[in-house]
Amino acid sequence: MSSKLSSILSEYKQLTIRYDQKDKAIWYYLNPNPRPCFTPTLLNEIREFQVSIANNYEAVKPSSDHPVNYLVLASQTPNTFNLGGDLNLFAQHILDQNRDHLFTYAKACIAVLYENAVNLSLPITTVSLVEGTALGGGFEAALSSNVLIAERSSELGLPEILFNLFPGMGAYSLLARRVGTVEAEKLITSGKVYSAAELYDMGVVDVLAEDGKGKEAVSAYIKKHSRARNGMLAVHAARQRFHPITYEELKDITEIWVDAALNLERKDLRMMERLVQAQDRRRIQSFKDSNSVLLARTKQDRRMETTVSFPLLDSNGATIAYERRKSTDRRTMSTNSHIAKAANR
Repeated sequence: MSSKLSSILSEYKQLTIRYDQKDKAIWYYLNPNPRPCFTPTLLNEIREFQVSIANNYEAVKPSSDHPVNYLVLASQTPNTFNLGGDLNLFAQHILDQNRDHLFTYAKACIAVLYENAVNLSLPITTVSLVEGTALGGGFEAALSSNVLIAERSSELGLPEILFNLFPGMGAYSLLARRVGTVEAEKLITSGKVYSAAELYDMGVVDVLAEDGKGKEAVSAYIKKHSRARNGMLAVHAARQRFHPITYEELKDITEIWVDAALNLERKDLRMMERLVQAQDRRRIQSFKDSNSVLLARTKQDRRMETTVSFPLLDSNGATIAYERRKSTDRRTMSTNSHIAKAANR
């Protein structure tokens, strides 16, 4: 392991880091608990990880010698990229009419999204790999990378309109820059979940991978990109100059989201509760999926340099997750009580 990476490859509670020496890429896998959403802990750890990369680049001179050229965002939850915001937390703050706490959470979301969107202001390329379902903030996170790669049958959507809200942490800004404001608003207000193939045809997904071949597609993209990396980095910089994503824009839209959230009614919270329950069911199923897969170490894993345990990849390209706690169903099913109680008053 290169000493240049020692400050980056740390252990986290809800984030898993993996270094691919061949591709000069760091993969960071989302692994939130108790459900596959953006918990405060996960957001804090992503931000800490981003800061560690920036600090490491500052320490390694010249930066052209840095061993990391690509950051790849993926998920360690089987069949799920991320299901979005912490709806349980949203509901509590809405019930309490606690604007400050809701805004604090929202700002934590856009802080990590913004840094990913601008490549941490470093000579790196950010990539998102979606394998499975990406909803709400999960979709927004995937959109924030320079390149969005998704497996063909993956599902992505923005369901917030179903509980009378809108995705306020980057969706409008990011989609409008990809497909224009008219198409962006259609995607946001439809509440529809789209297949990756549909979004590829719309120009939202950049690379469409066959099912089970997502990781291979990332490596193939990096190999092609690396041949003209200097020029491609310049294209990304030109895009940001021509149509910049600014933190101020994201923050202003987030404030609109917070005000709209505080206006939600009880019927809206009941719909939010049902979505939380769906997140719980998804998490429980993912545990069953992960526990049914044999743990193994493959040739690809042996060529990876790492100081922590990572999800593995078998010879067929399938994700092999590590053993996790089996008490999650009891934990997650108890977290919704305050929403149900308030919604049924």
